[in-house]
Amino acid sequence: MEFGWSEEQSALREQAVRFGREMLDGGVLEDDLSGRFPAEKWRLLADWGYFGLAVPEELGGPGLDPMTGLLVTEGLAEGCQDFGLLFSASVQAWVVIGALLRFGTEDQLDRHLPGLADGTTVGALAITEPDCGSDALSLRTTAREVHGGWLLRGRKAYVTNAPIADLVLCFASSGATQLLGGMSAFLVETSREGVHRGSVEPKMGLRTSPLGELGLDDVFVPTGELLGKLGRGVAVFHDAMAWERTWLTALQVGTLQRQLDETRAYACERRAFGIPIAGHQSVAHRIVDMHLRLECGRLLVYRAAAAIAAGRPAGTEAALAKLWMSESALASSLDSLQVHGGNGYLSCSGVERQVRDAAGGQIYSGTSEMMRNLVADSLGLHARPTTVAVE
Repeated sequence: MEFGWSEEQSALREQAVRFGREMLDGGVLEDDLSGRFPAEKWRLLADWGYFGLAVPEELGGPGLDPMTGLLVTEGLAEGCQDFGLLFSASVQAWVVIGALLRFGTEDQLDRHLPGLADGTTVGALAITEPDCGSDALSLRTTAREVHGGWLLRGRKAYVTNAPIADLVLCFASSGATQLLGGMSAFLVETSREGVHRGSVEPKMGLRTSPLGELGLDDVFVPTGELLGKLGRGVAVFHDAMAWERTWLTALQVGTLQRQLDETRAYACERRAFGIPIAGHQSVAHRIVDMHLRLECGRLLVYRAAAAIAAGRPAGTEAALAKLWMSESALASSLDSLQVHGGNGYLSCSGVERQVRDAAGGQIYSGTSEMMRNLVADSLGLHARPTTVAVE
């Protein structure tokens, strides 16, 4: 499959690279070490228009097509070293807003889209629970129907943006049908009584992306906040996962491109035994492997995005892209660390941060084991999970 980009698409990608490098790259080391969410950079992304890229023209947005939006996301990650910030931002731009655009009612769009698109409202996606990691559809959070709406009760864990979220796309078992417990999707404002946002959880990587728990203690959600059809939340879930896995791996493509360029430049400048270390076969081969992983992964990500853009089911394509890129990101980050040697081991280099950020890729949005199970199912193998890990 050939991907030929127009001059306009290429120019938008380069604009994103420049914006990421010039406007978002400052203070990354300090923010990472302190685990601070850079709210001022979130505002810069909002003012630049990132959150509203997918909003169609009739709703006041630019109506950027999915493939071009993917290129912009990739370009931001190539220019900006703060993967955590872009991780949080992409969940908002392509997962929460995307689900609202595809499943929301006119009233829901009128009430929630403007704030999400201009960044004044922070969105989150709440699926995983403390006792349900990779088995994401075995929900214990319940939605009990009452007059005028539902009462939601339960706990959600490992929710990106939860500590700062204003609006949460939350999945709960509504008991409306026997299928998957009648899972339904709800739009929950965190200002509602009974919503408890947990504190920011310290973690290994992605430290500038706030992660935490969300408690729901008989939270009243009006009828008009049901997203999609009652008991058919699985459709919203699968749609959101395909977009999330594809657009988060686009961030990894951009990150690995920058990592490859920086590692190659370092290897050409650093000298050992009288020559640049790039002249040593062991070093050159590591860099070739980094290049190979990137180019293979880029094609897988573009293929998944092309399926989504064409309106085709993309679960398998997204799982393949996510599996390859998450494992490649960690392998290439370790290769980059080895090439940089002692310099790369220092926090100031940024290389060790790349290793920590990459490690999470094999867990979030579905573990590598679960991605293999999804692909196995598509091959008719019907593999059963042998491990359980959080998403």
